[in-house]
Amino acid sequence: MRPVFILAAEEFREGLRNRWVISALLLLGALAFSLALLGSSPIGETRASSLNVTTVSLASLSVYLIPLIALTLSHDSIVGERNGGTLLLLLTYPVRRWQIVVGKFVGHVSIIAVAIVFGYGVSAIYVGATAEVQAQDWQLFASMVGSSLLLGSVFIALGFLVSVVVSSPATAAGVSISLWLFLVVVFDLLLLGLVLVDSENLISTELFAGLLLLNPADIYRLFNLAGSDAASLVSGSLGALDDSFLSPGLLLGVLTLWLVLPLASAIWIFRRHEL
Repeated sequence: MRPVFILAAEEFREGLRNRWVISALLLLGALAFSLALLGSSPIGETRASSLNVTTVSLASLSVYLIPLIALTLSHDSIVGERNGGTLLLLLTYPVRRWQIVVGKFVGHVSIIAVAIVFGYGVSAIYVGATAEVQAQDWQLFASMVGSSLLLGSVFIALGFLVSVVVSSPATAAGVSISLWLFLVVVFDLLLLGLVLVDSENLISTELFAGLLLLNPADIYRLFNLAGSDAASLVSGSLGALDDSFLSPGLLLGVLTLWLVLPLASAIWIFRRHEL
């Protein structure tokens, strides 16, 4: 496993030297702190704590920004080195192809983890220092942070899958942006249109819930905005999961599957790809 850790450390350093990545991470931290300031402002009497409001706000931010940062990190991780000739040089060392993919993946996940823990952690500390926070509020926040890291890992895995399939970095960038637009924006619009044209109520609650599992961004939304009473109270989605088979455990399990399958597919394709 030593090559994996060496590659992960190198990928971590390379990612932090990318000005676009740094800009995105700083933007994430700045927006997170801004939401914490807004969430802790007195806006009237409410049963939700300031940290719960901040948690739901950060989850709404994460579903858009974290996948974009993850795809920015990973879309050219393999194809970029292959086109630059450094991948052939790397393979002359005693390292296996799966170790290259896993090492780079761990490095990119580490960057996302630092950004989330630092950016969201500072926001939570500020809210905790300025408002009364209960233990269950911290549990909800920790759950959001963990699922945000899992969401970022899913899109990094998808970026790796794109990177081993396409033949040029430009194509990888285009496919990644299209993938982000489809999963984060277009997919929900299509579901909304499907519901609107379903005048005969052919789409049952179970079928609609199953369709949501086809999108990791929607799984993340459901887990953080409707997966608990506190989050549902703030987000306005109280009871959204009551009539479906979706549970927080199932949502996390399917989101983990969204991580494993693309990463395993990327390793399988890369091991059989002729350079």
